[in-house]
Amino acid sequence: MFPLQRGRRLRTNESIRSLVRETTLSPSDFMFPMFVAEGENVEVAIPSMPGIFRRSLDLTIKEVKELYDLGIRAVNIYVKVSENLKDNTGKEAWNSDGLMQNTIRAIKKACPEMIVMPDVALDPYSVYGHDGIIANGDVENESTNDALVKMAVSHAQAGADFVAPSDMMDGRVLRLRQGLDAAGFYNVGIMSYSAKYASAFYGPFRDALDSAPRESDVVVPKDKKTYQMDYANRIEAIKEAIWDVEEGADMVMVKPGIAYLDIVREVKNAVNVPVTVYHVSGEYAMIKAAAEKGWLDNDAIMMEQLMCIKRAGASLISTYFAKEAAILLNQK
Repeated sequence: MFPLQRGRRLRTNESIRSLVRETTLSPSDFMFPMFVAEGENVEVAIPSMPGIFRRSLDLTIKEVKELYDLGIRAVNIYVKVSENLKDNTGKEAWNSDGLMQNTIRAIKKACPEMIVMPDVALDPYSVYGHDGIIANGDVENESTNDALVKMAVSHAQAGADFVAPSDMMDGRVLRLRQGLDAAGFYNVGIMSYSAKYASAFYGPFRDALDSAPRESDVVVPKDKKTYQMDYANRIEAIKEAIWDVEEGADMVMVKPGIAYLDIVREVKNAVNVPVTVYHVSGEYAMIKAAAEKGWLDNDAIMMEQLMCIKRAGASLISTYFAKEAAILLNQK
């Protein structure tokens, strides 16, 4: 009761504020999403994501070493696949000499302690831009799961520490766990995109990989709403996360981030595994655009959003700000 209780006593100066701070950030809280392209000495800027690039493998390795030196301990890998390798089977996704597999091997050789989590989904390999195999005008769940198992096992063979299924097919976590175990990869983990919403925040990412659904001469879904979640739903996210844990997920993910912090907290309260949050491309792009206009302070907003994601319950934050934030944190 006032005046016996005065909240401002604990806000008097930065020393006191830091002493009682409930949530902290460190570089090891971050995972950096990386886009890899074919070639050598290739660095292509992504216009909708200032400061983010598609890089060839040689430059990717250089970046990975810099990230590790900053204290970042995990990278999430996506590849830009040549058009001539795309089809409706996704078979390039499990090519042992494919770009993803070669990237995993190269990173683990150059920086063995970096945790590598390759993306498991067919959209970069699909001629239709969908996360699975098209049949009868829709994404076919079971044949897609078969393809995802082949993809995940090929990642494990290349040296992946975790596989990161982002496809949102039903039952795929169990199938992946069974497939990995059958191939002897008992210690390769699964970080499942459990609550991945059909969000408009993904636009810049799809620019980076050219992975948006495409018009076609065959009937295909115009969007990803038959497998990604309706952003009006909350209980569904909890259910999906619990199912994935029961199927063998070692971590679960909520995606996007800032607009979904209520979901992060609900999922955190419902499961007994670490919760990853993907601070997605559109959230990054909005801050960058506003900062370029002088309307927001890039560093201040970046750190506030990352802190809020951690406060909501994230054990790991996948963010395009990882390198920037780690540099700032290391300066303190």
